[in-house]
Amino acid sequence: MLTGGPMLLALKAKDPIPFQKGDDGLWSLTVGPVKPDIYVYKFIIDGVQVVDPNNTLTGFNDQPGYSNLVVQGAGPAYYDAKPVPHGAVTRHIYHSDVLNGERELYVYTPPGYSPKKKYPVLYLVGGSGELASGWSLDGRANFIADNLIAEGKMVPMLIAMPNNQVVHRSDPNHTEKTFPLFEEELKKQIIPFVEKTYSTRTDRKGRALAGLSMGGRHTQLVGLKNLDLFSSFGIFSAGDLETEKVSAALLNDPTANQKVDYLLVGQGTGEVETIGKRAVALHEALQKHNIKHDYYVGGEGAHDWATWRHLLYYKLLPNLWRK
Repeated sequence: MLTGGPMLLALKAKDPIPFQKGDDGLWSLTVGPVKPDIYVYKFIIDGVQVVDPNNTLTGFNDQPGYSNLVVQGAGPAYYDAKPVPHGAVTRHIYHSDVLNGERELYVYTPPGYSPKKKYPVLYLVGGSGELASGWSLDGRANFIADNLIAEGKMVPMLIAMPNNQVVHRSDPNHTEKTFPLFEEELKKQIIPFVEKTYSTRTDRKGRALAGLSMGGRHTQLVGLKNLDLFSSFGIFSAGDLETEKVSAALLNDPTANQKVDYLLVGQGTGEVETIGKRAVALHEALQKHNIKHDYYVGGEGAHDWATWRHLLYYKLLPNLWRK
């Protein structure tokens, strides 16, 4: 059978789609057409989910692997490499005293990066089970930034993509452990490393924090409580049903709108009725307390990279550090 949330969503199928066995013993399935995008899919063979063995475009993290289907349009998409100046993505390995081990960090520098300039930094984190490489490989963050800069729609910035997996998702106490650990790692290791290694602004207005799913929760529960470190935020496909409780400090701060330069709460059209209720709860709490924010639902995806690429290109990056 064919499965994979993004693929089934594009085909408007709720359940895995069975292949048909031919007289020659071969199994086959024809689907589509689907709109140009990048779709995750898997096969189910004898009840076991597996990647497509004939597809080299595989994705991986600390969950089982998956296959990517790239459906091309008439030309390069907003997340593709185009004939424009390109920035660089550098992989760093650093030692963390907080987590007692070696950690991974990717940093995007814009085209023409110069140590003589001071750049704002977006700290961009992944979801539960993602690796630090996710935003550049599946998210295409570097190509998206290249294209936006070439289009004059984005302020040149550094994008630091750390590994925010500080507790394995299988730990029964994962949720309560992850937030204080990630906060400490961010303050003591990640931000100091980036600011020591690159030419960056070091004021709160020069830093932004954003993330998808668990990374969005990190942005809400860690970022929004540290307004001395960050002034702009992007919460993708995340939120909290008890936002009144977990974000009480921000919601009840009479000066919150003076401290927050930009706050995006966004999600995909295909997730609003399911996991997206968390983002709705966050949006409604911010609205109730008159906290200025940008609430957006859009794209063709659900809780997947189609949504997160869309939010990065169309909403977050163009709105950071704009007057």
